[in-house]
Amino acid sequence: MNAIFPSFGRRTAETENAAPDADPAPAAEKTVDTVVPPQDLPEKAILELRNMCLTRLDPSAVAALPVERLTVDVERLIAETANDRRIQLNAREQRKLAHELVDDIIGLGPLEPLLEDDSISEIMINGPGRVFIERSGRVTLSHVRFRDVSHLVNICHRIASGAGRRVDESSPMADARLKDGSRVNIVFPPLALDGPYVTIRKFGKKNVSFAKLIEWRALTESVAKILEIAARARLNVIISGGTGSGKTTMMNAMSNLIDPGERVVTVEDTAELQLQQPHVVRLETRPPSLEGRGEVTQRDLVRNALRMRPDRIIIGECRGAEAFDMLQAMNTGHNGSMSTIHANNTRDSLVRVENMVQMGNLGLPPRAIRTQIVGAVDLIVQVERQRDGGRRVTQVTEVCGLEGDVITLNDVFRFEVEGEDAQGKLFGTYKVNRLPPANQNQLHYFGLEQAWRQALDEAQ
Repeated sequence: MNAIFPSFGRRTAETENAAPDADPAPAAEKTVDTVVPPQDLPEKAILELRNMCLTRLDPSAVAALPVERLTVDVERLIAETANDRRIQLNAREQRKLAHELVDDIIGLGPLEPLLEDDSISEIMINGPGRVFIERSGRVTLSHVRFRDVSHLVNICHRIASGAGRRVDESSPMADARLKDGSRVNIVFPPLALDGPYVTIRKFGKKNVSFAKLIEWRALTESVAKILEIAARARLNVIISGGTGSGKTTMMNAMSNLIDPGERVVTVEDTAELQLQQPHVVRLETRPPSLEGRGEVTQRDLVRNALRMRPDRIIIGECRGAEAFDMLQAMNTGHNGSMSTIHANNTRDSLVRVENMVQMGNLGLPPRAIRTQIVGAVDLIVQVERQRDGGRRVTQVTEVCGLEGDVITLNDVFRFEVEGEDAQGKLFGTYKVNRLPPANQNQLHYFGLEQAWRQALDEAQ
């Protein structure tokens, strides 16, 4: 114990100055005036107690302890220090403070309870005193607080350094990934006006299947069958939607149907895909170093992925000039490739792809880009976070061809809202278009053409 807490058990200054022969004061002399009751304990006294405990810890010994043992030892230290300072804490308060100290020492401080809560999908920090959380699509203000701006800054530095990133005034924006896979975005002053802003998209610990999405009413069995057929028939798919609409969740569900014998290469800014196949190669971008060198972009990784003999290439999120390389990959034999994109509907998603290709300054005429898109993209799945907080597939659209300069599309499914129930949840139906499939030859090649038609018959 003494090796971990060198000052643990030392006599206080008051004890050192007392006469050697003096008897200790009887317990009865501890009046209400000299003992601070927990309900009236000022924040300053708690902060002083916390700081005194931290100064009495040996960092090297603490680092070698398991969390459970460290928590027990810190709780004993708190009890002794509180007794020395004549601060009254009950056992529950001692345990609570011990857990907070351990979280500050080896974890992410006040964020630890939120990260352990599986019902929370997103954590949004707008300064030390305003921490919002999202549960079931609803955003609420949590009870969690940071002590001050300095406390929040220290946690931000810990997150960034743990992911090999840097965040400060000279580099005020950073993307990182926690050990559990959760995605973090940090914005520092002077860009952030009210202290650091932190957004944490929590990593789902459970792999989501289509059965689970049907249970959540994100889609129907007929829509799920069409998407399963698209994955098995190696159609090239773009999943489109807004921020937090469930694009990555949908991609994970579709990727479950990839043949285990296929070699899949994933390219992401911040890795969050959960592919279950045995032959997966995961690539992640790298920011520039302090000297501004060594950056590896998504476009670099997509180009390199083409040299890695992939059967499919999955791009976590397409938002720049790498869109051209994505189309090239889809057009050069890597059928079954997938990507996500931010857009309001399926037609807008193709406009965005066209604009991103033009961002690469390739000088391609619009018709040439649209020809590439038609040849590459087979299916677009639109997902949306609706006003009741639920995520739902709202469109499944085939890319049919090019008429003049216009890309023709066919909405296989389109969700139409009809109302809301007593709990405020939206309900509606999918309108089905039973035109012959645009990818009829590929579906026939995989023996899935009849299954496609049957799924549409069942949906009507």
